[in-house]
Amino acid sequence: MSNEIDFSEFRTQSLKGIVIIYGKILFRVLKATWVLLFLFITKASKLSSINILYFYFGIIGILLFILIRSYLVYKNFKFKIDGDSFVLKKGIIAKNNTAIAFDRIQNVNFSQNVIHQLINVYQVDIETAGSDKTEISIKALSLDQAKALRKKITDGKTQEQSIVEENELVKEKPLLSIGVNDLLKVSITENHLQSLLLLTAFLFGFYQQIQDVFQNFIGEEILDNYVNKGKDLLTGSLLLLLGLLIFLSIVAIISSFVRVFLRHFNLTFSIKNRAFEIQQGLTNKKAIILKKEKVQFITIITNPLKRRLGISYVIFKQAISGKVKKTDKLIKIVGCKKEHLDKIKETLYTSYDFENVTKEKPHWYFTYRIILRTTLILLCFNVFFYFIFDGKNQVFVNVFLLLIIGTLFYKKIRKLFFKVSKDMLLVGGGAIETSSTYLEMFKVQNVKIQQSIFQRRRKVADVILQTASGKIKLPSIKEQRANELYNHILYTIETSTKEWM
Repeated sequence: MSNEIDFSEFRTQSLKGIVIIYGKILFRVLKATWVLLFLFITKASKLSSINILYFYFGIIGILLFILIRSYLVYKNFKFKIDGDSFVLKKGIIAKNNTAIAFDRIQNVNFSQNVIHQLINVYQVDIETAGSDKTEISIKALSLDQAKALRKKITDGKTQEQSIVEENELVKEKPLLSIGVNDLLKVSITENHLQSLLLLTAFLFGFYQQIQDVFQNFIGEEILDNYVNKGKDLLTGSLLLLLGLLIFLSIVAIISSFVRVFLRHFNLTFSIKNRAFEIQQGLTNKKAIILKKEKVQFITIITNPLKRRLGISYVIFKQAISGKVKKTDKLIKIVGCKKEHLDKIKETLYTSYDFENVTKEKPHWYFTYRIILRTTLILLCFNVFFYFIFDGKNQVFVNVFLLLIIGTLFYKKIRKLFFKVSKDMLLVGGGAIETSSTYLEMFKVQNVKIQQSIFQRRRKVADVILQTASGKIKLPSIKEQRANELYNHILYTIETSTKEWM
């Protein structure tokens, strides 16, 4: 039984962890040297047999070195429970000892990538809200060991903070369970423009990486000729350019489908004892228990297609340090319907009804600033277009850009608002998508009024709220109202007796 496992003495990971560590180091080496491997393959026919033999011996030597290093990393990674702290010792030459008090631990999560699933072990991530140096990842434990360790850590806290084991949680029917049909709906309604931009950035980065390789392989002059011919072909035909855009858009939509299925496959979402349990993933399975107290704020996001299907997605924002990427502490639940959203808000907040609260909009100066930015962006694009398009094509491109950018900025202005109740703040925003952010004011760590020279002339200011999970900005509010908000939020923070974590 998991509760019989003793963590009072130093323990190592599962022996299978050597495979995980080996794979991780090997991946890093391949990522750094794939260009050299590609060059060797292309030039192999011109090398002598003795040089090829030396190369193979070198590969074998590197693989053996990685294996020895993996074993030493495994052997020198030890952990235990000492009173109310988690203690870790690691390091081959430079030894590193870390102790984390239980009350600083934010989450204890499980995950499984493909290799974990093949050898039947789990990665256990111990997260804190402090420095990223105290983030701990145990690469390989059996399920019983992982459950026992999480239970030991959570049982070491007060009864109010403790969380039940997940085998108790799954006895009840999950609040939300996403099947293949639901994932198809989610995929169709994803932000495909974002996928297109990510794909374009990836292709550009990939081209930059392989450019030097092809210059050595086929010659710099020949490569430049191919690139220039491609550019001339694209810039000379808007139809061909449009065809390329349609092709990339189709690829982006397909990538959205793949990303959603890999990340959210078999998603289940449960609520029990002031905590959320999330399980999801195909190639990288994750089991997360998120305590109510650790949620800084939530953002509910939808778009026209999602609204027609009656679904949204929720982002839970947790406390982060300055060195940790925001995406690392971001938890996303897709396919939520209205009843799911109401249940989440009911669990997190005592009062979240903003129906009778006045909706407030930014000052007209915010619209003026958006129009000015739009003009500057179009001017920058025109400088670029001047060198690659003729006059007629440049007009068409400008009209197209003006429609796209103008529509996006109009939607951004129309959707931006905020509502302030006694203890909570609701902020609306978005351009293509529509977001609603719910924040309890006592979670705010710092509030300030920011005012530029141009804003001071018009008696407007920005109110910036700093939480442990990032900033929330209320732009271009009348100066008097900004001061009222500042005083109200500051008073709520100082008089609240609730813990922000």
